[in-house]
Amino acid sequence: MSIATEAHARHDHWVDETSRPATASRFLVPIGRACFGAIFIKSAPGHFAAQSVAYAAHQGVPLPSILVPLSGVLALLGGVSVLLGYRARIGAWMLVAFLVPVTLMMHNFWAVADPQMAQLQQGMFMKNLSMLGGALLITYFGAGPLSLDGRSGR
Repeated sequence: MSIATEAHARHDHWVDETSRPATASRFLVPIGRACFGAIFIKSAPGHFAAQSVAYAAHQGVPLPSILVPLSGVLALLGGVSVLLGYRARIGAWMLVAFLVPVTLMMHNFWAVADPQMAQLQQGMFMKNLSMLGGALLITYFGAGPLSLDGRSGR
């Protein structure tokens, strides 16, 4: 058994709802998934707007008319997957694939000359970094209790 498999086996009890008492705290994970997925679901439609494509082009994103809508699809599918807890690990990987390039290309505060705008972009960069951490946690631990994955034994 590999080290990663052993570590995952030790933490399986974190996502096995049968090992938890039936208390209100079991709702914390689905509420957390809803809060986490909401920002991606809410922002996804904006990725199909001409202004978003133009802004991305201004930021130096290559092929913005293709990549910006594609990022919207990744954000929407990943957000819904995490929200529902359906194939949440795959959905979280979609969010990772969305967040890494968006964070580096769109919030590159180190390249901004205006101090106020640099500070704003640094805040957005850190927000995305924290969401990246959340997505990576979901890729490891899965959807948790009260999820479609939990019902199917994934």
